[in-house]
Amino acid sequence: MQSPERSSRDLRPALVFLSGELIAAPIPLDREEVILGRALEADVRVIDSKVSRQHARIYMVEGGGIDGHSYVVEDLHSRNGTFLNGRKITKETLQNGDKITIGEHILRFDLLDEVDREYQKHIHRLISHDDLTGLLSSRSFFSELRREASRAKTETRPFCVLMMDVDHFKLVNDTYGHLTGSKTLEEIGSLIIKIMRSGDAASRFGGEEFSAFLLDADLAQGIVAAERIRGEVEDAEFTVVRHGSPGSKHKVTISIGVSSFPEDSRDPIELVEMADTALYRAKREGRNRVCAYREITPEELAQGLRPRTD
Repeated sequence: MQSPERSSRDLRPALVFLSGELIAAPIPLDREEVILGRALEADVRVIDSKVSRQHARIYMVEGGGIDGHSYVVEDLHSRNGTFLNGRKITKETLQNGDKITIGEHILRFDLLDEVDREYQKHIHRLISHDDLTGLLSSRSFFSELRREASRAKTETRPFCVLMMDVDHFKLVNDTYGHLTGSKTLEEIGSLIIKIMRSGDAASRFGGEEFSAFLLDADLAQGIVAAERIRGEVEDAEFTVVRHGSPGSKHKVTISIGVSSFPEDSRDPIELVEMADTALYRAKREGRNRVCAYREITPEELAQGLRPRTD
């Protein structure tokens, strides 16, 4: 039974992912009907081969529940079924705390007040983002990259993948200490974010390595954007964190590899591997440079100076 204190709060229905790529993310049920599925047009899109394109729906009905409304989950003739608290169902009224399973993903139906909603968002951010740089974690980056690849295949849109590595980063730690090393990574993350457009995504891939994907960018445009990042890092002065040396700065450079969808590959994992191959070629060729996975003509590169479409 709800306490008077809880019932008086502004409780709103939401789905909270308990597993999968969107773990801990709260999805508000603020419409009369929400479709769960793998399709681009699904309201809650779940990238899972065991989830049908339109797998299930959750809809509002009059009577009971919160504010005179209840919520029903209904399977949409999915291939692998919809399960509620471990039991396969066709249609059931949802109760607070019920667990819905579709494919490999588990979602919980929750009535959340403002404090609960902010807490869930905070937990999701802790899980999905790198706490040092504020960029996506590598796991979340792959999740977003798979979503973008799926969308790009359907809509025939290009995008580029960038893999980036700070040159001679061990020397930074050895010379200035690990606090300076961490501060440098944080500041490089900020530089990358500044150059990214809305819809692009960047991550701290691991250690001193970063990754990004650029929407609606062909290879030439990806190289131009990568050169902007490389130039910003080369020109920047980074903070030295050392007692007795206030205001001290140091310099670093970065090497970047670029691959493009769909010319290089239509598989997101292969695109990362190809960009990584190009990155290590940039390292071998002297560092502080951008290399593409495949050769590009001067004419193509000149085309990359045109702005990307919104």
